[in-house]
Amino acid sequence: MKVVALLLSLVALGGAQARPAVPAFRHVVVIVFENKEVQSVLGSRDAPTFNSMAKRYGQLTRYYGVTHPSLPNYLALVSGSTQGITTDCTDCVVSARNLADTLEAAGKTWRLYAEGLPRPGFTGASAGRYAKKHAPFLYFRDVVDAPTRLNRVVPLAGLPADVQAGTLPDFALVVPDLCHSMHDCSVAVGDSWLRSTLPPLLKLARTVVFVVFDEGSSNVRGGGHVAALALGTAVRRNARFGSATGHYGLLRTIEAAWKLPLLGNSARAAPITKIWR
Repeated sequence: MKVVALLLSLVALGGAQARPAVPAFRHVVVIVFENKEVQSVLGSRDAPTFNSMAKRYGQLTRYYGVTHPSLPNYLALVSGSTQGITTDCTDCVVSARNLADTLEAAGKTWRLYAEGLPRPGFTGASAGRYAKKHAPFLYFRDVVDAPTRLNRVVPLAGLPADVQAGTLPDFALVVPDLCHSMHDCSVAVGDSWLRSTLPPLLKLARTVVFVVFDEGSSNVRGGGHVAALALGTAVRRNARFGSATGHYGLLRTIEAAWKLPLLGNSARAAPITKIWR
């Protein structure tokens, strides 16, 4: 009996060791808000949705923006580099590998959902409360020069229908407009938007929904200390990731989940671990 028990223990131990640090998610959704330090959101009475989600799911307690202003942070998130861009330019284009490239090479699908975008593939600088500087895939030449890829940048209005129809891509980047992102409007307004947007996403099997901010208002670690959550069915309840991380670490986590090539500075970042089911 002791021998059998020992063998069973070894098998169980081997299974635990074989479990990946980052699971192979079915979907990764990244929602990006704007320009708030962590203390302006978590612990604030104006952000009940953020706070309830932080308690219920996972919180990345030491998440930092890369730099200022907005655009370089978005580029870092999807390519592992700011690509030398230091402004919120709207006519600049870079020739560099990005997450769209590595996802497609691995047979994965992607889409960027931008609130207020007038039509799929729109490359204008702005339209009402939509701002191109928050739609990073529009800055890569191999996206804007390929109509089929460009048309994967779509209005946010299509997100609920895609979820309902089961056609949500493997990777979805979701950008609220200038008001709902808290860029021009209050924390309370952004929190209300999140409350109305999250429910169908939280029901998707093997899915993580990252809710982050592009940058804070300080220069701590380059771009400020911001609120960052990991939500959804792939996340353990009341989980906390306490190591310093940011856009490069989030990118590295996506790459680890789907065994993608490492882009730029993600190669020097550690993936987010120990919060997954």
